[in-house]
Amino acid sequence: MHNMNKTQQTGAPAIARRGFLGRALASAAGAAMVGAPLVAQAKTAAVPIAPVGLDRAKWSPRNRQMVEQMIAACGNTSGTYKSGKRPYAVFDWDNTSIMNDCEEALLMHQINTLSFKLTPSEFSAIIRQNVPPGPFTADFKNAAGKVVDLDSICADLDADYAFLHANYKGFAGSKPLEEIVATAEFLDFRTKLYYLYEAVNDTHGVNVGYPWVIYFFANMTVAEVMALAEASNDAALGAALTKVKYTSPADRPGKAGVVSVSHFHGIRLCTEIGGMMDTFRDHGIDVYVCTASLEDVVAVFATNPKYGYNVSRENVIGLRLERDGAVFKNAYLKNWPLTWGPGKTVAIKSELVASKGYGPIFVAGDSDGDYDMLRDFADTRFGLIVNRMKTGKIGELSKLAAAQMDARQPRFLLQGRQESTGNWLPVETSIKYGKTTPLLTA
Repeated sequence: MHNMNKTQQTGAPAIARRGFLGRALASAAGAAMVGAPLVAQAKTAAVPIAPVGLDRAKWSPRNRQMVEQMIAACGNTSGTYKSGKRPYAVFDWDNTSIMNDCEEALLMHQINTLSFKLTPSEFSAIIRQNVPPGPFTADFKNAAGKVVDLDSICADLDADYAFLHANYKGFAGSKPLEEIVATAEFLDFRTKLYYLYEAVNDTHGVNVGYPWVIYFFANMTVAEVMALAEASNDAALGAALTKVKYTSPADRPGKAGVVSVSHFHGIRLCTEIGGMMDTFRDHGIDVYVCTASLEDVVAVFATNPKYGYNVSRENVIGLRLERDGAVFKNAYLKNWPLTWGPGKTVAIKSELVASKGYGPIFVAGDSDGDYDMLRDFADTRFGLIVNRMKTGKIGELSKLAAAQMDARQPRFLLQGRQESTGNWLPVETSIKYGKTTPLLTA
């Protein structure tokens, strides 16, 4: 989920979420280890039996060649293929299979459409749920330069939501949405709730922030959340890719003061990923998604034919909430891993390796949240990294991929993208949003 992507480390700061943050460095020893399984793979790599028609599109030519060779060697055109031991691939979703983050887009869509089924007291409890009290990190200051704290911003949100609940006709009031969204209370609510999302994740880590943001679906049915997700997807696909800065009204400072926060609007489909998924399936390689967003939200995107990915519902693995029948509760599913970072590996092992007896042949990701699954399985031929020129653990893997660009059998592949369009580039370098210079690594 989210400017940002998820661990089970208690109280750990957000190292790199779905979006643009990432500061922790992988150890040199850890980075060196990831190449180890490849030695044996290089010795046993099968010679391609038949050509594989992977759409050229905007692939880096070398990456496409590597993936085609893998499909030919391991897919159902190979003489060594065993239908009872089908190979499989695992894809991250946000900022890997699509451009940007569908969970974060959904949060903003939920705010803009006031799509909550919460009383003021329920909302008040959720914005504080499992979030340690006190000030946020020094990055989260108001316009007066004072660090914002949880109690102050939640008090402001309580007042805003109470007004909205009493006046919006979708809640208990009579005013239409177009009138409500022009009020100072709504403008304050939008900015401060998204600001709180960022502050919680960056201060307390995704293990707190990622479950927290999906608690806002409480009292909604699975069908209602999926319909909301589809509406959000469609709106984001039609929106411009643009970073918008939101600032709360100066005449409504409240206790937290005037604050500002940015959201990267817009989503784009990745036709290269969709095409690769189709090619995998055509060649007897199963396709799975492992996401740090709510599983049901990503399932809308991954399974609906109109988006072009055509993943089976049972092959989508992600965050899960407790339910009362079909109604979501504001509680994370007991004994289910948080599918971010190490939790992705845990989920893949319990859901896939445990039944199949082997790991994925191919893994694709883009951030620290994918670092573990990209490198944890000895059966993985390639880890494809969508190049976001990030630091942190994924930055170390990206550097390793860059160093392997001339290797006959690389373990990691780096794929370029242009963030201003959301499109892949036919090279390993990427161009950051608002920039024009291609970069290979951070």
